[in-house]
Amino acid sequence: MAKLVFALNQSLDGYVDHQAMLPDTGLFRHFIEQVRGVTGMMYGRRMYEVMRYWDEDLPDWDAEERDYAAAWRSRPKWVVSRSLKSVGPNATLVEGDLAAAVRGLKARLDGEIEVAGPELAGNLTGLGLIDEYRIYLRPIVLGRGKPFFAGPCAPLRLVASDRLGENTIRLTYVPA
Repeated sequence: MAKLVFALNQSLDGYVDHQAMLPDTGLFRHFIEQVRGVTGMMYGRRMYEVMRYWDEDLPDWDAEERDYAAAWRSRPKWVVSRSLKSVGPNATLVEGDLAAAVRGLKARLDGEIEVAGPELAGNLTGLGLIDEYRIYLRPIVLGRGKPFFAGPCAPLRLVASDRLGENTIRLTYVPA
């Protein structure tokens, strides 16, 4: 049975902003390995549109960016959206009953399915479907944006903390 993991960078004041918190080399290497190891990724529409950046190689990318893009492209993606009519390569549009679709994926697959996007994660949290939360705490204060937790969350229990790269602490929580 697959495990659903919500994992994102978070500022010290609790916000997520993919563009404002670029990873250092060590953290980026961690993310490459993380993507290589997941069963797949689940996105809401907005986060999927941000991540589509990795669909086509850009001439100014370095070796690590090419590695990340190759890893990202190789993994299956599930995109939850009511407005999209189609999705890109190696992606499946999830429409209809979100809870049933996610329960089906979890039952059918093994490994980790990474969830990206606080709104989607908030919906999945409300349905009791997130098995683990990974906060990549970064030493940045944004003062604005989308909060990591888009709504109420049941009590959580800290199960691990790790230092990654030069300035990041990964906090891993599970529902208590």
